[in-house]
Amino acid sequence: MLRVEHLKIGELPPLTFVVPDGECLAVEGPSGSGKTRLLRAIADLDPARGQVFVDGAERCEMSAPRWRKLVRYVSAEPAWWTPTPRQSFPDNERALEKVERGMASLALPLKLLDRSLSQLSTGERQRLAVLRALIDEPRVLLLDEPTSALGPEHSGLVEELLRYQLISNCSAVLVSHDLGQIKRLADARLQLGPSRSMRPPPKGLQR
Repeated sequence: MLRVEHLKIGELPPLTFVVPDGECLAVEGPSGSGKTRLLRAIADLDPARGQVFVDGAERCEMSAPRWRKLVRYVSAEPAWWTPTPRQSFPDNERALEKVERGMASLALPLKLLDRSLSQLSTGERQRLAVLRALIDEPRVLLLDEPTSALGPEHSGLVEELLRYQLISNCSAVLVSHDLGQIKRLADARLQLGPSRSMRPPPKGLQR
């Protein structure tokens, strides 16, 4: 479970909310309202006053690498630090099996693992980045426009993979310009900006 208490982001009032295991919170608001900054603060990538807990453990109680194993930020424009995707995944048999299953579920040919990242399309890199974020099973996913470069078919595959993570009791915070995606995935919605509020998804649209 993710619990945020009095987290101060920019000019926003302090934010307090809970995302239970297996649920997704969508964060909405106009451009510049602080959606990405909120995700980055929860991930401890940017400094912010307040407290963030995962399963009762506060981020200040552990090292940054340990926190980021529990709380995984997936950027809208993911960075890569290796020449090919393969070097970005754990090098063991169990992980490779998970990578192969994940790539099949995302309609990604295995040969892409050994292709130069410069030769991959933006959509291929985005799907691989989602898979990279999931491979070691973080407790919390922070998703910043995770399908922005994808068409409807591939977006649906990513959503299905994310839905499986929720069924497995992962918690998620989602920023998306796709209202349909929010309706399909979110259990609650947090509105940033002048009319900041937290509300359930429209009736009849729960996943």
